Amino acid sequence: MGPILGAEFVVTAGDLTAYADAGHLASATGLVPVPRDSGRRTGNLHRPKRYSRRLRRGFYMAAQTSIIRDGPNRDFYLKKRGEGCKHAQAVIALARRRTGVLWAVLRDDRVFTSAPPVAQAA
Repeated sequence: MGPILGAEFVVTAGDLTAYADAGHLASATGLVPVPRDSGRRTGNLHRPKRYSRRLRRGFYMAAQTSIIRDGPNRDFYLKKRGEGCKHAQAVIALARRRTGVLWAVLRDDRVFTSAPPVAQAA
């Protein structure tokens, strides 16, 4: 996420204590499908009606631009495409994944690095 989308995220998301975890942030962003089941029809998922359009746009644009360069984001996108997802579905899946990463970085007050953190001995 660059400086412009990052600033838009900070303004739109507001206080992060309003979100209990990364799932709540993703839900407020509209990246988590909600069920629309009726009677015997189950597993019918769709985009929620109430979510922050600006947050969703920010995460979508960040995911969209991250697939341009080689790296783990592009690899995840290509994996989703290989599983049969369309372009928009794969980008939304990547945006949902990046929501969790951003949440963890902000929660732990860390600088993002592509290498996973080293486990500390207890």
